[in-house]
Amino acid sequence: MTSIPLDYEILRLIWWALLGILLIGFAIMGGRDLGVGALLPFAARTDQERRLLLNLVGPTWEGNQVWLVLGGGAIFAAFPPLYAVSFSGFYLAMIVILLALIIRPVGFKFRGKIKDPRWRAVWDAALFIGGFVPSLIFGVAVGNVLLGAPFNIDDTMRAHYSGNFFMLLSPFALLCGLVSLGMIVTQGAAVIAGRTDGLLAERARTYGAFAALATIVLFALGGVWVALGIDGYAITSSVVTDGPSNPLAKSVELVRGGWLANYAAHPWTIAAPVLGFLGLAGALVGLLGRMKLPTLLASSIAIFGIIATAGVSLFPFLLPSSENPQAGLTLWDASSSHLTLFIMLVVTAVLLPIVLLYTAWVFRVMRGPVTAESLEKNPNAY
Repeated sequence: MTSIPLDYEILRLIWWALLGILLIGFAIMGGRDLGVGALLPFAARTDQERRLLLNLVGPTWEGNQVWLVLGGGAIFAAFPPLYAVSFSGFYLAMIVILLALIIRPVGFKFRGKIKDPRWRAVWDAALFIGGFVPSLIFGVAVGNVLLGAPFNIDDTMRAHYSGNFFMLLSPFALLCGLVSLGMIVTQGAAVIAGRTDGLLAERARTYGAFAALATIVLFALGGVWVALGIDGYAITSSVVTDGPSNPLAKSVELVRGGWLANYAAHPWTIAAPVLGFLGLAGALVGLLGRMKLPTLLASSIAIFGIIATAGVSLFPFLLPSSENPQAGLTLWDASSSHLTLFIMLVVTAVLLPIVLLYTAWVFRVMRGPVTAESLEKNPNAY
């Protein structure tokens, strides 16, 4: 459509980048909350220390969930086939994540209602599950995307998924889950160490340093596994970047080391894994050196680098198919229409800066350490 000022190809690329930004935004902002929850039973030993951790993330976790909602909305509106296949094929995994995320706000609200140690222990466990389970399963999902999902698309463009929940738990997918868990725990430890003091902060530094070191090793192991043990997918027919969305209009083959092709074709993309390793190393040094803001920045850079590595490796694929490689969904054949992408971009250009501004304002208002004295002065504290 000549009346649309941006080419279809450019809009598809923009929305691929925006989807990545939204997912990274959730991992960084929501990862603060998930990481603190995953560390709750380990870093905090007393009821007061647990309350300190809850009040670190309690005022902001709801706002951080906006990034997850925006990411899901972007998939639904910009890449409908991806939404249909992933949300239906990974249905049970999605339910597990949603249940874990649902019990977290309940834990925040109910934990302090009764001053019974057993009552609070139940909700502490719920808050831990709400942080640990999503952190792990999100990574498992990325691992399965790299392996390819068992689905096919018929001539009427209907997707048929043939897998089950337990098929998702392959060794490589679990490794990716541990990488995700490690980077989120490192983020949570950086938050705790930066805004608390005493033994609580020291324990967070210890667990965070271990998580950062473990993530470095696991991330490197994942890279070797992808290079030597996993076949990637490659489009072998001509690529139409501005044509109608039809996944079956291409041919795809499995190629040894296929997920490394983009790094050879575009050497600048190696910056993604480099940032992942440098960010983790910086977080490790920052935690051991008791640096606050630099540690959080380094941990956030690590999250950016790790997720960007997955996106760059997969490009242009969004969800490959292990059952029928031709049916795999790519950026070029699984998007909404030209007009839809443009209208959404205009709306996003208005709303996304608002999200960024109010997020920055909230964190500015809530800045500073969380201490026992601050809890006593705040009647609304958890």
